[in-house]
Amino acid sequence: MNKMMGENQMNGDEKKKRRFFFRHGRRKRLEYIALLPSLVTLINGVCGFAAIGLAAKGPDHFAMAGVMIYIAMVADMLDGRLARMSHSTSSFGGQLDSLCDMLSFGAAPAFLSFKLLMGSLPIILSPSTELLGDFVERLIWLASAVYLCCAAVRLARFNVENTDDETSHMSFSGLPSPAAASVVASMVILYQHLTGDSAKSTLLFTAGRWIIIHALPFVMLWLAGLMVSRIRYPHVVNQYLRGKRPTTHLMWALVLGGMIWLCKLQMTMVVVSVGFAASGFVKWLWYHTLFGRLLGHKPAMTAAGVHTAHPESHL
Repeated sequence: MNKMMGENQMNGDEKKKRRFFFRHGRRKRLEYIALLPSLVTLINGVCGFAAIGLAAKGPDHFAMAGVMIYIAMVADMLDGRLARMSHSTSSFGGQLDSLCDMLSFGAAPAFLSFKLLMGSLPIILSPSTELLGDFVERLIWLASAVYLCCAAVRLARFNVENTDDETSHMSFSGLPSPAAASVVASMVILYQHLTGDSAKSTLLFTAGRWIIIHALPFVMLWLAGLMVSRIRYPHVVNQYLRGKRPTTHLMWALVLGGMIWLCKLQMTMVVVSVGFAASGFVKWLWYHTLFGRLLGHKPAMTAAGVHTAHPESHL
């Protein structure tokens, strides 16, 4: 009897806790939001949706879809800045930003690359490799799906580990999803430029298209791995553009302007985006292979992105 009374009391306590939980959840309602930063964040999401819609319309709209991803990147850069300037950062804004980022920098690049690669199967498969058609198609599906999943994991991990302190935003753990999307979008834009230019039949342009279309699935898998890795990447705005900087930064800006004038914007976008993605990977590879073999230990990387000697691996 006592045992039954004890069980009934425990069940009653559980029911009270459950009622309290749901009642507390109903009371916790969102009353106010920061309007301007939220609108800019939604522009980010709309641009990602527009990129998917343009990609679905066919090859003639692939370049504009890539441009929409870049516009989404600008909106993503502005919304957080506006929220911090107006002292209106909130959990709602962070969650909304991640949802829009998933659309613009996860789903849109994955779908855009998928459409480009599936439409280019006749180019990828020569008469001697037609038997590999099913394998190549599965590889395209795999690359797009893995990229999408890793972008989701990257954004979810950022939400958990992120802090509101502006001084801590000097570097990122793993390749940021906008940077990964920039690589994909720039390669697609360059491919469309090489396809529609008057010199498209030249050997150089033909070789460029062949390299992009064959490398893109493997680049997608590479970017996916970098996004979920622990390799440090600098926050470009906070580290190199904000506040007073050495004159060498001005020289690099002039070099970038010269590259745009000399190589055209499409090629410069690919060089800059791929160079940024590869920079963290090359640094990690250098310090964790050659450096470790020579010195007998692996240096870790600080939050600011500076390598220091440490016996443990950073990954």
